[in-house]
Order: sequence, then C-alpha cells, then structure tokens
Amino acid sequence: MKFLSFLLLFISSVYAVEVEKLPWPKGESFLTFLEANKIPQKLYYDLDKEAKELCSEIRAGIQYQQLKNENGELLQVLIPISEEMQLHVYQEENSYKFDLKPIIFEEIIDTIAIPIKYSPYQDILAHTGNAKLANEFLRAYSKSVNFRGMQPGNYVALKYKQRIRMGQYYGTPQIISAMVQVHKRKFFVFKNEKDGRFYNEKAKSLTSYFFKTPVRYSRISSKFTYKRWHPVLKRYRAHLGVDYAAPRGRHIYAAADGKIVFRGRKGGYGKVIEIQHKHGYKTLYAHQSRFRGGLRRGSKVRKGQHIGYVGSTGVSSGPHLHLGLYKNGRAINPLKIIRVTKTKLKGTAKKKFIEYTKVLSKELLDTIKSNPKPLKLEPIDAKTILEA
Repeated sequence: MKFLSFLLLFISSVYAVEVEKLPWPKGESFLTFLEANKIPQKLYYDLDKEAKELCSEIRAGIQYQQLKNENGELLQVLIPISEEMQLHVYQEENSYKFDLKPIIFEEIIDTIAIPIKYSPYQDILAHTGNAKLANEFLRAYSKSVNFRGMQPGNYVALKYKQRIRMGQYYGTPQIISAMVQVHKRKFFVFKNEKDGRFYNEKAKSLTSYFFKTPVRYSRISSKFTYKRWHPVLKRYRAHLGVDYAAPRGRHIYAAADGKIVFRGRKGGYGKVIEIQHKHGYKTLYAHQSRFRGGLRRGSKVRKGQHIGYVGSTGVSSGPHLHLGLYKNGRAINPLKIIRVTKTKLKGTAKKKFIEYTKVLSKELLDTIKSNPKPLKLEPIDAKTILEA
C-alpha cells in the first residue's frame, strides 16, 4: 500500500500530472465512463458476475479519484461503491486492469457532552462540525422526545463511532448511546448491535420501523458481505445485498412503505426498482423479469404491495431476487433488519442489555462532568495522493 502511494507521487512529480477528485456525474455508468476514457468495454464484459453487479453500485455524486498523464490518458481511477470498498481501474503494460480494493480509513469512538444554547442539532453541529452526527442524533430518538422543551443549560451527551479518512469525517457515524436532558428529566437511547435498533434503559424499542421479506423463496443463494478475501482467486470480492432464489415469475413485494425513486435498467442488476423509505432507508429489487403495471417513478407503495416479478435480467446465473438495503446511502445487511419484528427485549437478552445500558449511562453522565474538548481534524490535501 505504501509502495503504491510512493509510486503515484513519483509519477505525479515526473510527468507533472495531478490527482483529480471529482463527483460522479448523474446518468453516468461504468460502461459510459470506460467509453469516455477510450478504455475497451471488454474490460467490463470479462468480469465475473459479482464484479459486474458491483459496477451497478456506483452512485451519482460520489467522490472518485483519477490520475491522468499530460496527454489526458487515464492512468488509474478509484471509484467508491460503498464506505468499505472501491473499484480500481489501472493501466499496466499498455492495457487496463480491474480490481476491487478496500477503502482505507480509521475508526474512532468518541464520547462528548454539549450544553444546549439553541437546539440539539445546532449545538452538536457547532461543537463538532459534523452535520451527519447531528442528523443521526435526531434519528436515534425517532421523535420520542420533544426537544422544544429544552432550555439553555440542559445537556446532550453521546457516544458514537466515526470513520476518519484523509483527515476528514468519512461516512455516516453510528450512535452507540445518547442522553438528552429536558428540564430536569434525562432521556437515554442505546444501540443494540445485534439488531441495529435503539432501545431505552428499560430495553423497550424506540425503533418501530421494520421490513418485510419481499419474496417467498426456496433458499438464500448469496449473503451480504462488505469485503471478502478469496483465498483461491487472491482478490477481494463483495456482495452488497442478499440473493433470494425463487422461481421465475414469482411476485416481489415492497419491503416497507415508501416512494419509488428508480424504475428501469441498471447495468448488471438488470431491471430494478428502488424505493425510498423513512429514516434514511432505501431498498433495491434487482434482476426482475418485469415490473407490475401502473407503477412508475414517484409512485407511493405500501409494505407488502406487489411491485414486480422474479427474473434473471442483467448479470444473473438463474432466477432470483437481489435485495439491496441502504441507510443514508450506505449498504447494510438486509437480514439484520428484516428479521427484527419485536418491540422489546425479553428474558436473558433483556437482563444483559439493561446491565450494558447501566455502564453506558454512567459513562455519559461522567462525560458531562469532565466536559472533554471536541475532536479536532487535520484535513489532508486529496490532490497529493491517490489512496488505494
């Protein structure tokens, strides 16, 4: 990794080239990108099924990095497809190669306490400069607390995970625990890592939102993984969704209430419907044989509503439904969300969780007393290095 960074810096200095950091254009696909840069499309068509599907994960607006020589010829490009992985296209011996590489980042856990002056959102943003953290704090409470009752001098405290890349906040932070004080009353929330839901100190769920399995299936043919090192192929593979094997033509249903934001073909995913849901969630239903009539972009759908039919369009070895689930643009494991239907923990699980919350509660209250300084970041100039 260090050698690649050194090599890129050497190339930049010798050939007077510069790394560009650009937003991915709306409507651009991996194939049109290859064509625009005069790269043979054979590069894409020679990829295996999983790699072709991953090319369909490129999102408009994501920041990608490319390096060109003085003649405008592409030397290499890194295109993120998730917070963990990126597509790598590079020139080697007068031909282009394709690879999948992990995105290098640091993950920190921080605990902060902030006295309220205006509102939780404004004060968290002013204290940390992290708008996504302020948003996640509000989502964690899911309207279970009326923040309007807060007064100057009340506190919010939170413990969270945050990724740092190139000296900047990277990706969506994850709230571990939080406390908000309204008048003299304290309201706590705690993240349960086993199901991804938020609970209060009595182990009652504050997240009433859950998803329905969108198809009757015979088996799960491929599970979700961010990055998996293949010991035989000697390279990374990833699968950003769950594949449900089912007969061609079987009905596909909306996993939850929402609005259709995409309906059409999408590269290796074939015929696709994407539905935007509440709380920053979005679902993707790929490889459909056809869509149910009467649905279009902008149509509102209900959980359990018939939206399409199982097929094998796009890059597919047989009929199945590929379900993708995204939270604020980040691919997450659908099985962690779909299997959750309970509103409170019981038995041993409840007892262990309550003991866990006691430790976190004390930590938050101690943080208010100690009042640590906010995290300071030192951004790195993205134009000086193309990180693999």
